[in-house]
Amino acid sequence: MRFTIFQESRIGKRRSNQDRVAYSYSRDALLMVVADGMGGHLHGEVAAQIAVQIITEHFQHEANSRLHDPFLFLSKALTSAHFAIRDYAEDHRQEDSPRTTCVACVVQDSVAYWAHAGDSRLYLIRGGQVAAQTRDHSRVQRMLERGEITEAEAQTHPARNRIFSCLGGTHPPQIDYSRKTPINTNDVICLCTDGVWGPLSNQGMVQGFTGCGVAEAVPRILNEAERVAGMGCDNLSMISMAWHDSYDEMSEAQGEISTQTLPLNRHTTVMEGFASSRRVAQELTDDEIERAIHEINSAINKYTKK
Repeated sequence: MRFTIFQESRIGKRRSNQDRVAYSYSRDALLMVVADGMGGHLHGEVAAQIAVQIITEHFQHEANSRLHDPFLFLSKALTSAHFAIRDYAEDHRQEDSPRTTCVACVVQDSVAYWAHAGDSRLYLIRGGQVAAQTRDHSRVQRMLERGEITEAEAQTHPARNRIFSCLGGTHPPQIDYSRKTPINTNDVICLCTDGVWGPLSNQGMVQGFTGCGVAEAVPRILNEAERVAGMGCDNLSMISMAWHDSYDEMSEAQGEISTQTLPLNRHTTVMEGFASSRRVAQELTDDEIERAIHEINSAINKYTKK
């Protein structure tokens, strides 16, 4: 595989960052995952952290160096994350269960497979257009499909944050899956939270990638989303990957990753830890952070193979 990839997460105008992002790759498979936590003090961050960490750990256990069935992997990983969050809530007797949206994508053999619950989105950008995107599990999305509101009205509708599927909720999540989607050289796959796509149109998202690589495009898009959102800016997080697969190509993109020589049982993972993300707001003591990390890991250990 050959690709370039870049991720970034920002707090926006919120008191803490409840978004989590990560990617991991073996020699023959790539995983990207974004989660947007929901809930009161600390809860949303815990849910998002459990989701991202457990999905990534499942990938590390199963992608050796490829996944046998990417759709089955996504189903098992997202379902395990849901039940791990539920167990965490029950163990701590929390009436307001931690919850999170989630979108995850696997690329293997130049084919993309993705799954999502909630309104964190995936875009496939090809030739300066959105070739595919996820369908939000939200009230506003349903209103759009029924013709009750326009795209412009949806961007400012008061119900735009009301979703009906998530991981960690009291009801099993509705998880939607893509088709097997072949990807071409220079295609871009972008995963992001609603803090990014909410203030921007699809065309605004596409324009952010015009004339530059993903390492430049992601900060550019986040800057524009922050500018448009103003003082109401939510947490905003994005992973973007540009596909360059074809080993016979002579040119290499700046920052390109090639997995051709990676050992079969080796994985590379980029994921910011809970403590690093949480210290942005400085709302918890070191002891509280350490306790939260221990509790998160305890919940995850029940659902990952050692």
